[in-house]
Amino acid sequence: MFGLTRKPKSQEPRRADPNRGRNRARLVIAVFGLCFIAICGRIVQLTVLHPRVDPISTASVTTVKTTRPDFVDRTGLVMATDLKMASLFANPRKILDVDEAIEEIRKVLPAENVDELRRRLTAKKGFVWLKRDLSPRLQAKLHDLGVPGLGFRKETKRVYPMGRLGAHVLGFVDVDSNGLAGVEKFLDGRGQLYKASLVDPRKNTSAPVILSIDARAQYALMEELTQAVKHFKAKGALGVVMDVESGEVVAAASLPDFDPNDPKDALIKDRINRFSGGVFELGSVFKAVTFAMAMDAATANLNSRFDARSPIYVGGSSISDFHPQNRVLTLPEVFTYSSNIGTAKMALGVGLKGHQAFLKKLGFFDRLRTEVAEAAAPLVPRKWRRVSTMTVSFGHGLSVQPLQLVAAGAALVNGGRLIKPTFLKRDPEAISDASKQVIRPETSRKMRYLYRLNVTKGTARKAKVEGYAVGGKTGTAEKVIRGRYSKQHRFNSFLGAFPMDMPRYAIIVSIDEPKALKETHGYATSGWNAVPTAGKIIKRLAPILGVLPRTDPVTADSVLNNKAGG
Repeated sequence: MFGLTRKPKSQEPRRADPNRGRNRARLVIAVFGLCFIAICGRIVQLTVLHPRVDPISTASVTTVKTTRPDFVDRTGLVMATDLKMASLFANPRKILDVDEAIEEIRKVLPAENVDELRRRLTAKKGFVWLKRDLSPRLQAKLHDLGVPGLGFRKETKRVYPMGRLGAHVLGFVDVDSNGLAGVEKFLDGRGQLYKASLVDPRKNTSAPVILSIDARAQYALMEELTQAVKHFKAKGALGVVMDVESGEVVAAASLPDFDPNDPKDALIKDRINRFSGGVFELGSVFKAVTFAMAMDAATANLNSRFDARSPIYVGGSSISDFHPQNRVLTLPEVFTYSSNIGTAKMALGVGLKGHQAFLKKLGFFDRLRTEVAEAAAPLVPRKWRRVSTMTVSFGHGLSVQPLQLVAAGAALVNGGRLIKPTFLKRDPEAISDASKQVIRPETSRKMRYLYRLNVTKGTARKAKVEGYAVGGKTGTAEKVIRGRYSKQHRFNSFLGAFPMDMPRYAIIVSIDEPKALKETHGYATSGWNAVPTAGKIIKRLAPILGVLPRTDPVTADSVLNNKAGG
């Protein structure tokens, strides 16, 4: 009746599997082992394979723009370079609390405007700039705020270690490192040069742009011009020094200038580049071109004579001399007395067409373009009449770049070769391609004689520097004010070269609206300001440029009899 019953199999106790626990332990150990290996591998990657990873920038978008090449002077001194900088940006869509973000940001950047920050952080964009060019210290502080939606981009900042030195030659760049002026702008516009100087990805280095400028000479020129502007209470000044054999500009300055590290002043009107970005009537320094033209055309020679006893009346006005001699003058006397009458008659002897052809051959009818991007076009008379030839002969009625005139001045003394100026160091084999013969070597030798004679006996005596045989021509040009020439507003210049027995450097110095002083006896003409300033510049530059002083005298006659110079 009562029988034994079995329990269902499902209710019977199972025997424990001794291997199951071991397998689980092994699985856990294996997983932890793989994680440990992955972590170790990542640590090795970060610390050994990539030790320079910036922990701040790893959490943000990093964009490194192409590095601009360094600019170095002809001796290797760095004048422009790139530095890596961080810039702060925001993604407004990820900003959780705008007010809190503004408050935190202004703890580190208290100068930032609250309204401007709010405008940017509430923009319906995924990217807005907040602050460019941060120092590493500020970058670290902003990173440590931990504000969501903020990040950093690595950028390059153009830096000019010598400040204002050579500002108009170097130019400057905008915040995105695009060249806006000077050689910087030229670099962006010339693909071949740009590509040749870009970063080599294999070496992470770039070839520097070697300028023709000598930083030492540039400093001496700028300092002397600065003192001249201050001393003569002038509006501004300029100076260019050029190698007469290569066309290399070793120094060029225009005052007032600006600091390319903070170039906002570059937009002020009087900060223009005067030596190539402006054109001027340069006055009597232009007479040197007329003399070379007449002698090269054989319509005049050193024995020619010109009647300067009375003014020339033309077109309802008269041409007279500033210091009239009221007599017949020899050609050298026309030069040393700077006679407008004699020079005008000399130009008429060549003729209108011959005059225009000669000026065109020297490039005065064309815009001179160099590696400095600013290049003003000459202002030429619309209709070339008889009066045009007379006034242009002594530097009125034709406006050119001072750089154009110093290049022509170099041709007048270097044997007659017009060489295109350059602001980059020029290979010797490239010199012949950049030059052309414009006057005979014999004419050049006579011009050196006249230049030297003018410093020893003429209007340029205050440019004399013992031991360096300076030669040159003075020029005082009346400026056009409200449509009329004004005797109270002058643009004074000195065009010359040194040493005259074997010229190496040509120079032009101009002072814009110098004032008459007690020490100048009430005069404000070139001989009292631009000429002595040029003498001071040459005295400082000659030793820097390796021109050794001479102990034996170099007279005008010895220059004329010396055929070694061309």
